[in-house]
Amino acid sequence: MARVLMYCTAVCPYCTMAERLLTRKGVTQIEKIRVDLDPQTMREMMEKTGRRTVPQIYIDDFHVGGFDDLSELDQDGKLEPLLAQ
Repeated sequence: MARVLMYCTAVCPYCTMAERLLTRKGVTQIEKIRVDLDPQTMREMMEKTGRRTVPQIYIDDFHVGGFDDLSELDQDGKLEPLLAQ
């Protein structure tokens, strides 16, 4: 299974929805980086992704984006093959 990394905060409902979707797809481990705990981590996420909202999800080296992007990949049938790499 692919490595999944998610930039998130403690109280983000979209982060929770993303985690639930990934879990339903068989992901057992998500590396979470809490950007609400350290302003430097938030800056790093923004530089890396070009976005300032959470979640920001990576599957291996592929930047998925946020929950809407993840959900769209799933609806298009592209999420499971990406996770299987």
